[in-house]
Amino acid sequence: MFIREKQAEEEAVIQTAKAMCQAARTAPKAKGMDFLHTAVLTGEDKEKLAGEMDRLADEFHYQFFHRDADNLRKAQAVVLIGQENAVRGLNEGCRFCGFDNCKACMEAGGNCAYTAMDLGIAIGSAVSMAADARVDNRVMFSVGRAAMEMKLLGDRVSQMVGIPLCVSGKSPFFDR
Repeated sequence: MFIREKQAEEEAVIQTAKAMCQAARTAPKAKGMDFLHTAVLTGEDKEKLAGEMDRLADEFHYQFFHRDADNLRKAQAVVLIGQENAVRGLNEGCRFCGFDNCKACMEAGGNCAYTAMDLGIAIGSAVSMAADARVDNRVMFSVGRAAMEMKLLGDRVSQMVGIPLCVSGKSPFFDR
């Protein structure tokens, strides 16, 4: 068997992306309740996501979405990590969300504080896996926002980020 560098690098990126999803899944979660969703996009699906980022850039006048869409196009893959907004039932003993209890939070359309905390821990685990594999990556709100608009992880996901991955001579995510 003879594997050229481009094929080896693309396979390594996909292998790393899958490992990142696994690392996010096994990351600690508040009260052991798992509301995490992940996916890996490449090729045409990744390009559709970049196109949505360009559309949102124009709609919201966010020029950095165009820059990030260009970064996404240079990446071999992107990992999406999202969380459903679900309360953990800690009620009056918690109040981290700013409401008196979990019911009041949900009735007001608030976000359980643990949704963001669990997402952050999962992101940290995932990017640590990418770093260990020496795959360039960057956590991007813009990618997650476009993926949410497209409902790529379903209707229930309320917070999401995208993590583009690239193996090249120079990281496209560094000099921005």
